[in-house]
Amino acid sequence: MLEIKSYVKRQGRFTDAQKKSYETLADKFIIPFSQNYINFEQIFANNASVTAEIGFGSGFATAEIAQVNSGKNYLGIEVHKPGIGRLLWEIENRSLSNIRIIEYDAAEVFKKMIPPDSLDAIHIFFPDPWQKRRHRKRRLVQKPFTEIMSCCLKPNGYIYMVTDWEDYAFHALEELGKTAALKNTSEGFAEPQPWRPKTKFEQKALNKSHVIRELLFRKI
Repeated sequence: MLEIKSYVKRQGRFTDAQKKSYETLADKFIIPFSQNYINFEQIFANNASVTAEIGFGSGFATAEIAQVNSGKNYLGIEVHKPGIGRLLWEIENRSLSNIRIIEYDAAEVFKKMIPPDSLDAIHIFFPDPWQKRRHRKRRLVQKPFTEIMSCCLKPNGYIYMVTDWEDYAFHALEELGKTAALKNTSEGFAEPQPWRPKTKFEQKALNKSHVIRELLFRKI
């Protein structure tokens, strides 16, 4: 059976700075995909909490959050090399030691590499909305992937999703609500979380008069 991918590898400019960061820092900060569970205590050399971010884009929000929360660990999952190179650049320039990256399909990473009950949080900021009806099967935040994510969370761990696409927001709200292990922290959409940095992508969405909707579910 053909696996449905929730992403497309888009052509993006790989700047000299991003390329240099990728070439010099990948061995230190990128974890190769494997069929084995990650030992987070081993890769971070501590037993602090771990937050996974799916599709971190340019990595600005990831780096900003990790810098403010230096006592916590962050695992970024992304397939686009320019974004990975940019995050590696941010890691070096901010002198961050609490970020690791996996350059692979998030669906496969969660199935094969993330141990059950191991994550304190999952961040999904502005995922690809796949707005055409025939493409909605590619959306990441829907069952059964919501069940896989909930399995990887510790009790009381949370999934935090942000999107500027109305249809996807309501679809994700429904799918997360149907995931047995999860409970919505609000009656509907969540209030904006003040600690989440606003990115250039988000500002562009606001400039187009898109409404930003946030979802925050916790594992029961």
